[in-house]
Amino acid sequence: MTTPGPGPVPTPEPDEGSARAAAPVPDVPSAPQAPTAPADDAATSGDPAVKDSSTDSSTTDSTTTTVPPELEWRRLHPVTPLVRGWAVLAVLLFVVGRQTLESAPGGDVSFATDHWGVVVLAILGVGLLGGVWAWLSWRMMRYAYDRDAVYVHSGILFRQQRKVRLDRLQAIDIVKPLLARFFGLAELKLSVAGGGDSGARLGFLRDADANQLRNVLLARAAGVESDGPDDAPVEEAPESAVLDVPVGRLVGSVLLTGGTIVLVVAVVAAAVVAVVTRQVAPLFTALPLVFGLGAYVFSRFSGGFGFTGAISPDGIRLRHGLLETRSQTIPPGRVQAIRIQQGLLWRSAGWWRVEVNVAGYAAASEGEQAGAVLLPVGSRDDALRALWLVLPDLGVEDPRPLLDAAMTGSGDEQGFVTSPRSARWLDPLAWRRNGYAVTGRALVVRRGRLVRTLEVVPHERTQSLGLNQGPLQRRLGLTSFVLHSTPGPISPSVVHLADVEASRLLAEQAARARAARTTAGPERWMQAPG
Repeated sequence: MTTPGPGPVPTPEPDEGSARAAAPVPDVPSAPQAPTAPADDAATSGDPAVKDSSTDSSTTDSTTTTVPPELEWRRLHPVTPLVRGWAVLAVLLFVVGRQTLESAPGGDVSFATDHWGVVVLAILGVGLLGGVWAWLSWRMMRYAYDRDAVYVHSGILFRQQRKVRLDRLQAIDIVKPLLARFFGLAELKLSVAGGGDSGARLGFLRDADANQLRNVLLARAAGVESDGPDDAPVEEAPESAVLDVPVGRLVGSVLLTGGTIVLVVAVVAAAVVAVVTRQVAPLFTALPLVFGLGAYVFSRFSGGFGFTGAISPDGIRLRHGLLETRSQTIPPGRVQAIRIQQGLLWRSAGWWRVEVNVAGYAAASEGEQAGAVLLPVGSRDDALRALWLVLPDLGVEDPRPLLDAAMTGSGDEQGFVTSPRSARWLDPLAWRRNGYAVTGRALVVRRGRLVRTLEVVPHERTQSLGLNQGPLQRRLGLTSFVLHSTPGPISPSVVHLADVEASRLLAEQAARARAARTTAGPERWMQAPG
């Protein structure tokens, strides 16, 4: 049974005073239409079956980079050392306190109180050294930008000069930690193709300056030419809200996760054992598990708090965060892969989670993983609306039956190719569900019976391809097909295909990816052709 698709997203009225406002805002359709955002080959060219070995990079990180002499260099906000240094100072205070207690003769804690003067002097000395280092780091850091790149100079003992190309810009985030919000400051994070340390951070700036700089960089990354001077203010492009997550739904989704259930069970079990044995040792034994799971559960809540999604000529705009707020802008065509997932506990509520791979988001920490979440929790229509934000056209006449079969179906309905019967020995529950379908724009992969997973990889976003075969698969005549994407939470693969089918898919998908990249749009998606 299919449900009606979400209606079209209203387009905001253009602002005549903005250079970018005159560009049309892409709609999010309930039926397929021509793609409104041209694709960008973030990391590869040529045959997708071989990873790119080009020396072209989104950033240049050296001390010999040629810098235009006419650049206007700027410094970060003077309060930056305080905002950056408080966490380092807190860690140093903890280390000093711990070392003081551990060095006390015989473990006598009174040693620290008897020599409190020495302890205070040590703390003040460490704090002074940390403050001087933070001030020098701020003093040595400066940045500048032109129509093609952002330049950042930093380093005290080892000087570093970084150039971030705007035509390879993947996303721009405005991050506001709790202390920075107190001073009205924000950090600008530039993510480019390459991930890891290939981007740049400009923090901290005044909130208004950070927003203005983001608008300028997005306009130049899009290829918008302005008639005014280079330093003229650029107004924020209009947007239309399409996604939001109510607090009640977010709380319910966090409670219905495996981490929360394990946390509750661990606390109850430790409390029962402590009461039965009349000892507090079980409580202390469970503390590491409680702290670890507690941090995970809280991060899921704080990361999705106040989540909203909007569409604009700049791209997809996401805002979220409780203690640390993030305002992300992902330009059109920068998403490399999409995953829609539903756990067993969410099935009765009909909730889904949507994540993406974006070149530049390496997902090295929970903060980085937050950048890969397109929808923390939402209904079926919300999940499909999020998919259409990224890929407005799947390349099929009627996408809803195909997506219904991908999200909840099994077997060969809607043209899905599934695992052969021999795969039941390796995956007895989901062998009929595991499979793929090919559309004009993307490869659609589904798998999992308990945790339903749908992955969509646009053809032009294929980085490389591969085949994996274990000893049991070899004996059963099975092979897994793997699509290599940019670093992120999604690792697309079609598990347990017949050997012949996997080889055929490898050859055909390589040809499709090569052909799709030849028709991909320009890096600067709003630049006039010619």
